[in-house]
Amino acid sequence: MSYVKLNNGYSNLDGLMKELFNEFPTAVNKLVREDFLSYPPVNITDKEKMYLVELLVPGHEKSDFNIKLDNNILTISTEAKTENAEEKKIRKEFSFKAFKRSFTLNNKIETERIEALYENGVLKIGLPKKEAEATSAKDISVQ
Repeated sequence: MSYVKLNNGYSNLDGLMKELFNEFPTAVNKLVREDFLSYPPVNITDKEKMYLVELLVPGHEKSDFNIKLDNNILTISTEAKTENAEEKKIRKEFSFKAFKRSFTLNNKIETERIEALYENGVLKIGLPKKEAEATSAKDISVQ
């Protein structure tokens, strides 16, 4: 083991490492967890025939999600999960809070064919693009 003189009073690197990794400052740890779990990150990809919306939401069941389309606003939400009070946790870092994300859809989306799939902690929502209306060429006479 390497011994070093540290300004924080630790006599060895092992003591410092234990504090950094096992006793990480609770306020920062809680802030990071709560921010991530209350506002899940999203990726939106423009594919040839659809837009793909992916939300990173591990630990949920398919039935946890509420997906609603109202006046071209797509809203994805969950309710807070309740925990089993009988279990005594020695350390608790998992927390599943309610979240709500909304996206405004334009008129290029075929709203009747929107589909959702949840697998491996990722909620995927396919937003099919409307077929481009074919415009026929036409001669216009000047009068």
